[in-house]
Parts: sequence; C-alpha cells; structure tokens
Amino acid sequence: MKFAIIYYSKTGHTREMAEVIARGLAAAGGETRFFSVEEAMDADYIDQCAGVIFGTPTYLANTCWQMKQWFDEGSRGIKLAGKLGGVFATAHYAQGGADVAIMTLLPHMLVKGMLVYSGGAAHGKPYIHLGPVALDAVGNHYEECKADFEIFGRRFAEKARELFPIEHSTG
Repeated sequence: MKFAIIYYSKTGHTREMAEVIARGLAAAGGETRFFSVEEAMDADYIDQCAGVIFGTPTYLANTCWQMKQWFDEGSRGIKLAGKLGGVFATAHYAQGGADVAIMTLLPHMLVKGMLVYSGGAAHGKPYIHLGPVALDAVGNHYEECKADFEIFGRRFAEKARELFPIEHSTG
C-alpha cells in the first residue's frame, strides 16, 4: 500500500518526524515517499496512494504559510479526494499552537474530499486524537515522542488497509 507524506521543514525537525511516521507505515506494510512543498511532486505516485499525511511546523501559533499556500495553489492537479488524510506538527512549546496548526489543515483536507484520520481514544494509549506533535524545547519530549509518531504511522496504515483492502495495493 502506498503513502505520501507532504511537509514543509525549515530546520529539519518536521522532515525527521515524517521519517519516523514512515517507519510506522512500513511496519504495517506501507511504502512511503516524501514530498516537500518546496519541490515538484510526483502527482502520479500520489494518485496511487491510499493515504497522505501532512506535516507542518508551528509558526505564530498556527500552520506555516508554506503549507497554506500549497493547499491554496500547489495542490492543483494532485488528486486527494477519497484518500485517508492525517496531520502532524512540530513546535517549540506545549502551548505554542501545534493543535491550531493541525486544526488549520484539517478543513483544507476536507475541502479536498479527504477522509480525515483520527485514532481518537479507540486504540488506547498513546492517545493521538488529531495527530502527533513533537516539541523541541520541552525537556526530552522531541526524542521521547518519536515512539508516538511511529505508532501513528502504523495505525494510519492499518486504517487505510481496513478502508481500502484491495485498492492501492503494491502487489
């Protein structure tokens, strides 16, 4: 099953967390490609994907403008409708707005016709309701939360396989 992670990363943290999520996707049998919003994307590959996960750093308590611009302009020609979609964020502080950054992207995904993923409390701990968040200025959170990002990837792939058992298979 194919997946894409579309992200913006200024410092490398958001890209690094995308790689951690991809480990979880791979553990559940997924193939993942990464696409920075600053580069050309393989629309044919993304069209074949069962799910797309978006990653944003948190700037000024919201999503970064690069992700907003991608949804507004860069996503033209990219088929997202009917795909499972998820979001993750990186931030400096717990009250820095990562939840708002995630919530800002969810309506864009819905407008594009995506199915929005949330494990909610259904899977138990760790609870990853809206999407995982990595904080780089709060103790060891940045390193410690990597397990949650990997679990998010695995759960996301399992849900995609449940929703699309035959479509989007790599075999």
